Amino acid sequence: MRLIPIVMLSALAFAAEAAQFQVEVEVPRLRVAEYHAPYVAFWIETPENTVAAPLGLWYDDQEKWLKDLRQWWRRTGRSQSAPYDGLTGATRSPGQHSVDFSELPAMAELPAGDYQLVVEAAREVGGREVVRIPFQWPPASAQQLRAEGTEELHDVTLTLTP
Repeated sequence: MRLIPIVMLSALAFAAEAAQFQVEVEVPRLRVAEYHAPYVAFWIETPENTVAAPLGLWYDDQEKWLKDLRQWWRRTGRSQSAPYDGLTGATRSPGQHSVDFSELPAMAELPAGDYQLVVEAAREVGGREVVRIPFQWPPASAQQLRAEGTEELHDVTLTLTP
């Protein structure tokens, strides 16, 4: 009977030490006649550009537009169906948005190595943009890595905490 509390405490200690993987994305306010919030996909790729882990997807009920997220669609989207792998949610209005992927099973299963976070945005009657942030997993120290988009995304920040 004493073994059960020890196992439970060990599991809690491991969970408390799990690395943090948080992404902040700024969706810019565009001055256009017909504005639609962008669809946004998040995933992790290896240096060879293969998908290591799908993380998330922001879209509305119009699945027909998911193909506009071209890289996401070709690499992982077309082999999935709703509900999509990772955290999914509705499109986001202009502004700063934060999402924490730390608790996803894909992050716990991600082997140590070099990767890149890929964030792709596509907007109906608009453009498409891909932003990449290279990182090393698991993080050896707290880091804040940034990349800047030019049209459909502005600042993309990846915060890693061991």
